[in-house]
Amino acid sequence: MHTPLVFPVGETLACDYAGKFLKESRWEISDHLSPDITHLLLDVPSFRASGVLRSGEAIKGLLEKLPAGITVIGGGLSDPALDGYRKTDLLSDPVYLAKNAAITAHCAFVFAGKRLDTVYPDTPTLVIGWGRIGKCLGALLRKLGAPVTVAARKEADRAMLRALGYPAVSPEELPAMLPGFRLIFNTAPAPVLTEEMAALGKSALKIDLASSPGILGEDVIPARGLPGIYAPESSGRLIAETVLRLWKDGT
Repeated sequence: MHTPLVFPVGETLACDYAGKFLKESRWEISDHLSPDITHLLLDVPSFRASGVLRSGEAIKGLLEKLPAGITVIGGGLSDPALDGYRKTDLLSDPVYLAKNAAITAHCAFVFAGKRLDTVYPDTPTLVIGWGRIGKCLGALLRKLGAPVTVAARKEADRAMLRALGYPAVSPEELPAMLPGFRLIFNTAPAPVLTEEMAALGKSALKIDLASSPGILGEDVIPARGLPGIYAPESSGRLIAETVLRLWKDGT
């Protein structure tokens, strides 16, 4: 295989670190447009809700300046302008997603800790959702001694949670329990707590980690993209490690 030449286009420190780690693995990094570029490295996720890249550029205009045979590296690469290009979509890789969930959980712990007036063992905590981030966050909080309850929609998930020693409840059980929590994390990307329900936990710090709001209300703190904010080096290292693994595997 020829040595890849990567052109990073990102606004995040994680993208900068990813380029640094790829360079340490003997990939070449370009700081300018060149006909020899083989890979375009974007932020992960790559696009804003408006459809432009997180760096503010339009993907179509950027691609027109690059060789037609490049591989595009990023996350959420479903834009029609990318049709026909080779793509490495990290948000489609289960290994990346699992490791990124663990980084997100650690960042959520730091994010909440800066806003709490209690230590975690004195902080009854609710985690909504039992996906990748919910699993990592629940395990981390329990290691720190926090009294953790998990709300899960599926009966099978609640059964597994109880088998693992977690108090587990359904979303329908939450209204009666909300006043007892001091910290609420949402990881479910769909509405779970209405504004009226969330108000029952008025003394709780409410943090929404999901891509779409799961807790409604004015006192909810949206906290998306935490790895790039609180752990950009770890996030960038994970991007680079994933790219190298997938490239070695020929995917």
